[in-house]
Amino acid sequence: MSLDLDARQRAMLQEMGVTVWAAPQALPAPAPAPAPAAPQRPAARAEAPEPAATSAASPVRRTAPAPEARTAPVATGVSAGGLLLGTPQALYPLADPAATPPELGAAWLIVLESPTPDQPLAGDVGRLLDNMLRAMRLHRHPRAFVTTLTRPAVGLPAEGVEPAAGLQQALAALRPAMVLLLGLAPARALLGSREPLGRLRAGAHRLADGTPAVVSYDPAYLLRAPEAKAAAWADLCHALTLARQAASG
Repeated sequence: MSLDLDARQRAMLQEMGVTVWAAPQALPAPAPAPAPAAPQRPAARAEAPEPAATSAASPVRRTAPAPEARTAPVATGVSAGGLLLGTPQALYPLADPAATPPELGAAWLIVLESPTPDQPLAGDVGRLLDNMLRAMRLHRHPRAFVTTLTRPAVGLPAEGVEPAAGLQQALAALRPAMVLLLGLAPARALLGSREPLGRLRAGAHRLADGTPAVVSYDPAYLLRAPEAKAAAWADLCHALTLARQAASG
């Protein structure tokens, strides 16, 4: 259905960020092409003599078929092992344990994909992650840990372990009060689910040892879609509530 909008209405919609597409003007119908002239019948030609039949003694040459084209294998950049989970590292090791808010619990573990696994708080993604954790007051917790999922490149040495085994080791060593899974890849890898991110965010998750886990957006995605930051903050508040309930119970 088309809208009959004047110039003022179109200007108002453009100010609101709404793009209005105008219907293309009808082009004049092309003039009919002239009818082709009737072909003239060529004059009779003398028939060429038929070629002599090939004798049985003369060899017949056959053209060899062209070799089939083969497609070179495409390198995917990811080894057959898929994702690997790195060693957890403390984000704020110099935080004063005496100043740690008690409602945060004994420890936190954040799992995400990072473009700088050795420096998870570096770059634009790391700065946004730092801001998110500071808003939760986790910068005052010396036992706030992060572990990153990596996709090892073909031909390069890979560091890390299989995600499920790595998570089990981290849970046994750190005993976190809460695990934050930021992004679809960490959520699927560690929860063993193929659900979309929206359903994973809405669900209540418990890991193998009973530790609660909350799924939210990856900071790299939030840089591309800042309109999702409000929903991500709601996820983080939900995680804080669960940790507070566990600490008080």
